[in-house]
Amino acid sequence: MDLQEERRRLLDPEDREEDPTGLMSEQEAYMSKVKNKNLYLASFVSVLGPMSFGFVLGYSSPAIPELSSIDDPRLRLDDVQASWFGSIVTVGAALGGLLGGWLVEKIGRKLSLMFCSLPFVFGFTIIIAAQNVWMLHVGRVLTGVASGITSLVVPLYISEMAHERVRGLLGSCVQLMVVLGIMGVYLAGLFVDWHWLAICSSVPPTLLVLLMVFMPETPRFLLSQGKRREAEEALRFLRGPEAPVEWECARIEEACDEQGSSFQMSDLKDPGVYKPLMIAISLMIFQQMTGINAIMFYAENIFEQAHFKESDLASVIVGLIQVVFTAVAALIMDKAGRKVLLIISGVAMAISTTAFGVYFYLMSEKTEAQGDLSWLALASTAVFIAGFALGWGPIPWLIMSEVFPVKVRGFASAVCVLTNWSMAFIVTKTFQDMMNLLTSAGTFWLFASFCTANIVFTAVFVPETKGKTLEQIEATFRGTSGP
Repeated sequence: MDLQEERRRLLDPEDREEDPTGLMSEQEAYMSKVKNKNLYLASFVSVLGPMSFGFVLGYSSPAIPELSSIDDPRLRLDDVQASWFGSIVTVGAALGGLLGGWLVEKIGRKLSLMFCSLPFVFGFTIIIAAQNVWMLHVGRVLTGVASGITSLVVPLYISEMAHERVRGLLGSCVQLMVVLGIMGVYLAGLFVDWHWLAICSSVPPTLLVLLMVFMPETPRFLLSQGKRREAEEALRFLRGPEAPVEWECARIEEACDEQGSSFQMSDLKDPGVYKPLMIAISLMIFQQMTGINAIMFYAENIFEQAHFKESDLASVIVGLIQVVFTAVAALIMDKAGRKVLLIISGVAMAISTTAFGVYFYLMSEKTEAQGDLSWLALASTAVFIAGFALGWGPIPWLIMSEVFPVKVRGFASAVCVLTNWSMAFIVTKTFQDMMNLLTSAGTFWLFASFCTANIVFTAVFVPETKGKTLEQIEATFRGTSGP
């Protein structure tokens, strides 16, 4: 059944009675019959992956102090080993991004999600059973690989399942669950030791693999594999029994047919491929160059200077700010739009990193002002973290999941994830060198200049994807009108 026939069938006599003027568009008529209950359920199950990812990122903060002072000399971390325990996750995640790009094309989005839970569980199991420092590092690498796969697969899975009215909300839940995982492990670290913390961190990925069995593969992947009947069943599960899913299925199928079967390197000459790829890669680079890792690195010291003696509590406060503003971003994403939030986020971070530079400059010039200026550092930290959570935290991942055609989604997303984690590793490892070369003030003013560049880049190059189907977004880059 072709798209035209589906369009004719979409507005049945019942719909025409509800809309006698005929002003209701096909898309509005279709959406009026859609129920989101199962879509929310599938999204909730899939974001157990990002929650696991958050547990991995946050685990080192409470675990390193314990492992640095543990009685067992075989497991005790020195300063260099502790540094690698924290940062080696980014190396594993970069590898996981490459592996995830291959997996999503070969075995699909659903099975890739189920697969990524295995290195999460195996990694934490190795940490729990560790007899030496090398086992701790191997466990961290494995959980890093799982995190890299997750950071690629889950945004794709959600964007290919969700319709345009809730895609921003559900896509932003990826970052929300990451920061919830980070805060969760910070809170758990107040009450349990590193062994039990690793056991707790194994719970979300275990639930993921068990519950994902009952969730569908994405309709777009099924149609790209020529599985029309399975795609209709998946859409019927996701949209509810009343929605005429054959119409949406035909629309997606038409877009898949136009693209061809499989990705070739020659496709990189296509403006519908290279334009979104360059934008998404740039977003990943700019995200890491905002200075987010530097701010997180300094957070505990800043809170201590502001008379927060409990550094663990400081970490929880930082996590709480991230959760609140990431949740705000998720709630307003489909109303405010991606560009507006990126620009607001960039402005907040540019102001706060500039203020950080001023703080460090004044501290170096007049040490007795330390007590008087602690409020400036505290306020700058809060504004920066809130600004990052509102835009530059969740949106680059959301846009990555929206802008690529189906046939290049695995390859292009792998390039983006590799770029993001490689930049995270480079910035983290060179941060101290930058501080020595440029001074603390100069380093944060450099971050401020990148935040300003973020604003300009967003205003000029980043398209607004709010309210558009994935096929309409693709048509925008190709310069054609979407279905």
